[in-house]
Amino acid sequence: MARVAGRRIHVIGIGAGDPEYITVQAIEALNDADVFFVPEKGEAKSDLVAVRRRICQRFIREPGYRFVELPDPPRSAGGEYRRAVSDWHVARARIWASAIATELDCGAVGAFLAWGDPSLYDSTLRILDAVAADIDLSYDVIPGITAVQALTARHRIPLTEVGEPVLITTGRQLRVNGLSGSAVVMLDAECSFRVCPADTRIWWGAYLGTDDELLVSGRVGEVGERIASLRADARARHGWIMDTYLLRSAD
Repeated sequence: MARVAGRRIHVIGIGAGDPEYITVQAIEALNDADVFFVPEKGEAKSDLVAVRRRICQRFIREPGYRFVELPDPPRSAGGEYRRAVSDWHVARARIWASAIATELDCGAVGAFLAWGDPSLYDSTLRILDAVAADIDLSYDVIPGITAVQALTARHRIPLTEVGEPVLITTGRQLRVNGLSGSAVVMLDAECSFRVCPADTRIWWGAYLGTDDELLVSGRVGEVGERIASLRADARARHGWIMDTYLLRSAD
């Protein structure tokens, strides 16, 4: 990748946990970067930073790159949800802008390593748009393997039924709107699949592509409480959890 004047950023999708998910395009972008910016979310999630370091160690051909950890501001748990997220993004943008201005020289290349794919329920692109309003920088996006792709591959199922659509949504939206047809549910800390009829099919996965991977499938009425228990135990053990699931209404 040719270098140009000014600060440049690669936003690199690094897949759902397995280093083998890294694409050739991502490897080239990793090797183009001088500084890697990594949001740091506390000791409980320090292994997420460690995974990013291992990916760099495995695929970067020459030493000399640096890691800059960014403190992640807390997000308000009360009040209106969208306002809380917006305020959190503003606080993040201030921290990121300061770090980029301080740690990345003009003409140098930085990178953010996004879990899964940067296009899917990830705030990196929105925050960099805000940063770019105050700092002269450009960025590109390297797509990655999503948790949705990893989930369906590990369960060996198609995402969609013949001629039918699938919705990608959140636990919050599932609780409000219910299920019709097929839906992939992400960002769900409440095991919201329990609002669905007992005969709804579910394919659930956590820590996809890692040594800690968990997979469960069946009818919600049969496996729902098992999933909730597994999820709670795993989160307590690791201090964090990334999971997703596909729901399909009964025929």
